[in-house]
Amino acid sequence: MKATVLIAFAALSVCTGNAVAQVDTAPRPVISELVNLRSGHQPSYAGTVAPRIEIDLGFPLTGILAERPAETGDLVAEGQMLARLDPETLDADKRAAEAGVAVAAAQLRSARDAEARAKALNARGVGSDTRLEDARRALAGAEARVVQAEAGLARAADLRSLADLRSPQAGIVTDVFAEPGAALSAGQPVLRLAATDEREVVIDLAEADLAALDIGTEFTTVLAANAAISARAILTRIDPVADRDTRTRRVHLTLANPPGGFRLGALVRVSVADSPDAGVAIDLGAVVEHDGQSAVWVVDRGSGRVSLTPVRLGERFGGQVRVTSGLVAGDEVIVKGVHSLQEGQVVGPRVSQ
Repeated sequence: MKATVLIAFAALSVCTGNAVAQVDTAPRPVISELVNLRSGHQPSYAGTVAPRIEIDLGFPLTGILAERPAETGDLVAEGQMLARLDPETLDADKRAAEAGVAVAAAQLRSARDAEARAKALNARGVGSDTRLEDARRALAGAEARVVQAEAGLARAADLRSLADLRSPQAGIVTDVFAEPGAALSAGQPVLRLAATDEREVVIDLAEADLAALDIGTEFTTVLAANAAISARAILTRIDPVADRDTRTRRVHLTLANPPGGFRLGALVRVSVADSPDAGVAIDLGAVVEHDGQSAVWVVDRGSGRVSLTPVRLGERFGGQVRVTSGLVAGDEVIVKGVHSLQEGQVVGPRVSQ
């Protein structure tokens, strides 16, 4: 009886050991990601068409807003009148400056006549040298007063011209801030002007979405109202500071020859255009350090084995890191359990996070 029990126990141990060996050698599923795969589902973002150049316009002096012919939505040409201050005080200052120039000019003529008489008398010997010197000093003073009066007139004329607010370029009025009759301080904005010659698309992206984007990345933009109208856009700027509330950064895409449907304020759908030079970004947890160099585990689905691949890392965005060399779009990279793998180990099917 005892021998039978021992034999059974031994057989059970052998069976258990085989089962453990089978479990240990069975390929385990891996959590991995396909880096920047552009086929299949491609993320898109909502954005709006905005002017690339937009400025607030106001007067560089105080005054009462007399009129504002421009309204929100108006298309204006370069040099067109947009608003005007009450010119009564400025016109009075200009007339006073003109009168000052006239008085100074009359005094200059009298001083020149006096200097000429003094010179003639001195030449005949009936006038003193002192009188001639006084006449010359008076002439110099009269000439200086003319220059001063002309400068005052030029300043008054310049201030009068500043009372007329004209468009510095062709564009569209996107907002107004003051109505006629309002008292304005120097520099206070009266309206906002957007240039119409250059347009861009602005989108707000999270840090992880920015990891694979570089300046110069090409995008495809499609009007939300009409998917048949599309345009190409180039990433030209990423705001350096994230929004305090949403923690997103504003991305600016310059439109290249957009069709007429891309009006300011239009809603568009934006996606990265297919490109062999598309940036590559991976989960930061996929990176391991091996012999002082960054590397990732890449799965070869032909053999089902993993290999440690050296990579060069770039800028980090949240939980993502940009890979500048070592990977190409479509590589399968293991992102979990990277410290328990061995070179050439066979792994099971891919499991998404």
